Amino acid sequence: MSGQDYNLFTHFSGKFTGHESDEVLTTNDDHSFTYADIDRMSARIAEYIHDLGVREGDRVTVQVKKSPENLCLYLACLRAGFVFQPLNLGYKKAELEYFIGNAEPSLVVCDSGNEPEVGAIARAAGVEHLCTLDGDGKGSLTDGAKEKSGYFASVECDRNDLAALLYSSGTTGVPKGIMLTHNNLLSNTETLVAAWGFTKRDRLLHALPIFHVHGLFVAVGCVLLSGASMRWLQAFDAKTVVSYLPECTAMMGVPTYYTRLLAERSFAAEVCKNMRLFVSGSAPLLEETFVEFEARTGHRILERYGMTETNMNTSNPLQGERKPGTVGPPLPGVEVRVVGDDGATLPGGETGLLQVHGPNVFAGYWRMPEKTAEDFTDDGFFNTGDMARIDKDGYVAIVGRAKDLVITGGLNVYPKEVELFIDDLPGVKESAVIGVPHADFGEAVVAVVVREGNERPTEQDIIGACKEHLANFKVPKKIVFIDELPRNTMAKVQKNQLREIYSDCV
Repeated sequence: MSGQDYNLFTHFSGKFTGHESDEVLTTNDDHSFTYADIDRMSARIAEYIHDLGVREGDRVTVQVKKSPENLCLYLACLRAGFVFQPLNLGYKKAELEYFIGNAEPSLVVCDSGNEPEVGAIARAAGVEHLCTLDGDGKGSLTDGAKEKSGYFASVECDRNDLAALLYSSGTTGVPKGIMLTHNNLLSNTETLVAAWGFTKRDRLLHALPIFHVHGLFVAVGCVLLSGASMRWLQAFDAKTVVSYLPECTAMMGVPTYYTRLLAERSFAAEVCKNMRLFVSGSAPLLEETFVEFEARTGHRILERYGMTETNMNTSNPLQGERKPGTVGPPLPGVEVRVVGDDGATLPGGETGLLQVHGPNVFAGYWRMPEKTAEDFTDDGFFNTGDMARIDKDGYVAIVGRAKDLVITGGLNVYPKEVELFIDDLPGVKESAVIGVPHADFGEAVVAVVVREGNERPTEQDIIGACKEHLANFKVPKKIVFIDELPRNTMAKVQKNQLREIYSDCV
C-alpha cells in the first residue's frame, strides 16, 4: 500500500493512470464507459452529495437498481469518505424502516418508483436528503451531479475509517450492521487480485447484484484494482451469459448461475475457449455441479468462501488442485482454525466451529458492542457460525451452519426473522423455518407451521402475507402444517429432524 492513505478509491484510481480511455464496462445494450468516464461521473456525484451537506463518516443509504451510475455512486462515497450502505431491492417497508432508522443516514437514494414510500420512511427517521436514481441512470442524483465540475480530490482515510455498512438479518430477528473499513476492503481486494491472477487484460462477465459483497467488493474490486474491464449485465440470464462468454476471460457467480448454465443447451466448451477462470461463492457448490461443469467445458470451477463480515477467507488455488466439496486453504494473511465446544483448537480432519482472523475481518457490529464482543474470541478471532473441517493439505470444507442460516440463490435468510413474522399471523401458534435442498437455488426456504384456535390459515394465506411484508428471497416456497414441532429435552426445536423429514418437499 502506498503511504498511509487507505482510501480504497485512491488505490483504484492509481490504476486509471495511463489508460483513462480504456473501457471499464459495457452494458448489455452496448453502452460503453471508460475509466475517465467513471472517474468524472463519480467525482461529480461526490461533489453534489458533499454540497448537500453530507460529510466524512456520514452514511449514504442506497436502494436502487444495478447501473453504471449506481457503481459511480459507490465510488463517489469511497472517494469522499462517506459510508456506503447498499440495500437489497427486495426489502419491504418494515425492513427499510429498521435499516434507515438504525443507520441514521444523511442521504437516502432510491428508485423514483419507490420515492413516495421510501421518502416517507426517510422523513420519519429524520433523514435530511433524499435523491432518486433509476436503472437507466436518470434521477435527481444524476441531474444534480451534471452541473458539477468533474473534479473531487479523494479524502485521505485511516485504516479504520468505515467504507461501508452492510446489514444482515440477525439470528435474534434484529438485523446487524456490519462495519467494513477501507483497509478491510483494500487488503482483501489486493489479496484476491494476486491470488486469482487478475490483470488489465482480463474481462469479467458481471451478472451479480451490487448490493452484496460478492458483486460489489469482490467482483468490482478485482476489476478496478487490476485495471481490467467488465461486460455489465443488470441480471443473470443463461442465454445472455452464453452469448457474452466468448469475449470474457473470467466470471463470478453463485452456484445457481452454474446450474442454470448447465441447463442451457447452447452452453458448451466452445463458448468458454477464451475463459481462464470461473469462480463460485455465496453458497455451497454441489460436487455434481463441479464434475458436470468440468465434463462439459473442461474448466474446474474455483470455489471460495467468504462472509459479509469478512469478505473472502479461503480459496481454492488458481494454480494447483481445486478440490470439489472444499473452499480451499486460507488466503494469504488470513488465519483459520476449527474449535470444539470448549474453544480449544481441534486436530486436522475433525469438525467444529470455524474461526477466522485477518485484516479482512470487519470492525464490529454497528452500535452493538456487546454482540461484537460475543462474536470475537479474546485473541481476536471471529466466530463465523459455520461448522467446518480442515484436511491434511489445509483445505477447508464447510459442512454445516451452527446459526441455522439458509442460503438461497446466494442470499442469506435468517430463519428467526421469518419465524417472528409468521408467528404473529392470526391462527399461528409457532413456526420453524428451515432450508431444504433445491436444484436451482441450492436451498429453498420452507416453513413448518403449527396452527391454533378457530382461524386456520392456509398455505396461500401465509405465503401471501410474507410476500407483502418480506423480501421475496425470504418468502417460504412451501408451508408444511404439523400438530407439534419436535423438541429435545431442553425444549429446543429439532430442526435437523425437520430438515430430514421434509428434505424433498419442494
